[in-house]
Amino acid sequence: MTSSTGTDVSRETSVEPKDRPEHLARAVDAATMESELAAFKDPKLARGLIESIAKLSPAGGATLMEVCGTHTVAIARNGIRNLMPEGIRLASGPGCPVCVTSNRDIDTVIALARVENVTIATFGDMTRVPGSTSSLLKEQAAGRSIQIVYSPLDALNLAQDCPDREIVFVGVGFETTTPLVAMSIKRAKAMGLKNFSVFAAHKNMPGALETIVNDPELKVDALILPGHVSTIIGMEPYRFLAEKYGIAGVITGFEPVDVLQGIAMIMRQLHEGRAEIEIAYARGVMAEGNPTAMAAIDEVFETCPAIWRGLGEIPDSGYRIRPEYREFDAVLRFDPEIEPTQDPKGCRCGDVLRGIMAPDECPLFRTVCTPENPVGPCMVSSEGSCAAYYRYY
Repeated sequence: MTSSTGTDVSRETSVEPKDRPEHLARAVDAATMESELAAFKDPKLARGLIESIAKLSPAGGATLMEVCGTHTVAIARNGIRNLMPEGIRLASGPGCPVCVTSNRDIDTVIALARVENVTIATFGDMTRVPGSTSSLLKEQAAGRSIQIVYSPLDALNLAQDCPDREIVFVGVGFETTTPLVAMSIKRAKAMGLKNFSVFAAHKNMPGALETIVNDPELKVDALILPGHVSTIIGMEPYRFLAEKYGIAGVITGFEPVDVLQGIAMIMRQLHEGRAEIEIAYARGVMAEGNPTAMAAIDEVFETCPAIWRGLGEIPDSGYRIRPEYREFDAVLRFDPEIEPTQDPKGCRCGDVLRGIMAPDECPLFRTVCTPENPVGPCMVSSEGSCAAYYRYY
């Protein structure tokens, strides 16, 4: 499959920094960017890639897993799952940060909201995630102070504007959002801000991937690797998948042609008997990632065990605030009383996140569990597998 420049787009691999495309070294205005992005929605390119996927697909079939919530939505919205050849299964994995947040962590945030004089600052979708007996939305209705923010900097500003209240920012997400929270903590320390703290429930992706490929109930042949996370961590942290487990992986973007190109590159690897980590998202991801962002994470956070919904406790897959910044750790500051954790009865979010069950195979899907009345987090978040299936299938 060739592009208008004569390049076989199903063969694109990682690009060394010195060979980076010209557009990464120049300023691009909105009109130019829109024009360039239009190519990634080009029906002709998409058809060519679909043909390549069909020609290269293994005779015995294969299971490909995406581990990014934005990919989950892109695949569903663009009908890509239905375009795959017979025997090629696209499974959704633990790519939605809200969805993988454990009930214990949700209950901890709710307990913090109940502490006197505390205001919880959080992204909007976290307010609707059910905990064991409540949610932030219910706590707000009961009179607790819950503020929706769009970045951790908003929470810093809130702390400055409300010096008589304790502002607790809910830090949830993968390596994409963790650097922003790290920088916010650094800024709060530099400002001497005493009424700002963070509940840190950040996670890193590579540890979860190792758990996924070792799951005896799930045979994954290749991984569609996350574009957003990879802009921060690069490709090195994924190499163990190919070298230790023989699992092919391609980092790709989010437009229809991006996703199809990533799948075509995976199919070529499987066809040729290779297992490598490649980049199909060269306009956004460098092999080395973003060293400045990683340095910010390493300065403020250290890795620790973390509980993932559906996957259990995974060593070194979470981030906690280092002792040097411990005054900004909300749990250490307030020591909230956390209720006993209960999982939602009948909810199969854990199995959906492991990729062993499609959302519409859950008996609660579209009957008891809907976006208006979610039983589990996979139906709450716009990037959740259940919400995507509900909207697009």
